[in-house]
Amino acid sequence: MISHKQLFLQNTAQTSSFPRLLEIERAEGLYLYDIEGKAYLDLVSGFAVSSIGHRHPKVIEAIKNQLDKYLHLTVYGEFVQAPQVLLAQKLGSVLPPTLSSVYYTNSGAEACEGALKLAKKYTNRSHIIAFKNSYHGSTHGALSVMGNEYYKQAYRPLLPDIEFIKFNAFADLERITTQTACVIIEAIQGEAGVQVPDVLYMQALRTRCNQTGTLLIFDEIQTGFGRTGKLFAFEHYNITPDILLLAKAMGGGMPIGAFIASKTIMDVLKENPILGHITTFGGHPVSCAAALASLNVILDDNLMEGISEKENLFKTLLVHPKIKEIRGKGLMLAIQLDTFFNVENISKQCIENGLIIDWFLHCDTALRIAPPLTITTTEIKKACEIILQATENVN
Repeated sequence: MISHKQLFLQNTAQTSSFPRLLEIERAEGLYLYDIEGKAYLDLVSGFAVSSIGHRHPKVIEAIKNQLDKYLHLTVYGEFVQAPQVLLAQKLGSVLPPTLSSVYYTNSGAEACEGALKLAKKYTNRSHIIAFKNSYHGSTHGALSVMGNEYYKQAYRPLLPDIEFIKFNAFADLERITTQTACVIIEAIQGEAGVQVPDVLYMQALRTRCNQTGTLLIFDEIQTGFGRTGKLFAFEHYNITPDILLLAKAMGGGMPIGAFIASKTIMDVLKENPILGHITTFGGHPVSCAAALASLNVILDDNLMEGISEKENLFKTLLVHPKIKEIRGKGLMLAIQLDTFFNVENISKQCIENGLIIDWFLHCDTALRIAPPLTITTTEIKKACEIILQATENVN
């Protein structure tokens, strides 16, 4: 009999020549379980997706309730569907008044695509500013604003009129002009290895965009929904973006994303041309129901309370000569090592010892920490013991 792993290699498209090949049978809370019943503490949470843990009971309940009503009905934006409406209302209640109009997508990359179109349409400009070492997704538009040529070179030509500036470089803000449609920036650079911006820099960026009539797009696909200790990371900087990108943790494990702006900005998609941005499955009712349940769990259970203490515990415990730095904010952290060899081998040993950990697209000398927000101090201590033991064993 052909195994699932063999079928995976034969019939499932591969994204690398060295997949993990870990076959998971079920998941619950902070743990994944393989086909032999071995438990793995998930320190990556599906790359910042399962922020309230895997298969949270309230998310499962919301999914089951929606399954009994309807699934897909029609293309997005035509019928009034309660899960979409109620989720948008809830998001509006926790966001600034200028972020009141929600356009649902299937993913973060699609949210990026829609936001770039929206900015160009609203401003009637084409120039876009993005950042070196940025990551916003792998579709063509999102790839165009990725700040790493290695991942782009095989797919050119991409979108024209895009300029890249340095993260946290005040002088580069002068390159934002009255010809710039938008600046797209991660609230914290994720795939660059968790690079946290300076608060004054973010405020200066907001000021420069105001001066030039440029829309500021905040990518909170990784940082949104409590990961940094605030519901949205832009709250750390005391500024508000013009367009907000969300996905990953938004759906509580279900696929969904969104770009959010003011109604004035968003309404330009309605005319000239009509249906300026369309999607078939964006805002799927089951995903919206799951997303609303997930957001309610984060708020009702006060999951953001104690995030900074959990951050400090990781930073306090992860001390070793091979660890050069622990950086980040909240439960979005990077363990900086010196070589990819160490990263790869520590990661392998961690998996062997029941801990899921990974690295970053643009920073292969650091390990990623992004566990569910529900991780306990006991589980943090257990995770750090495994990481330190693996670090000690690598020669």
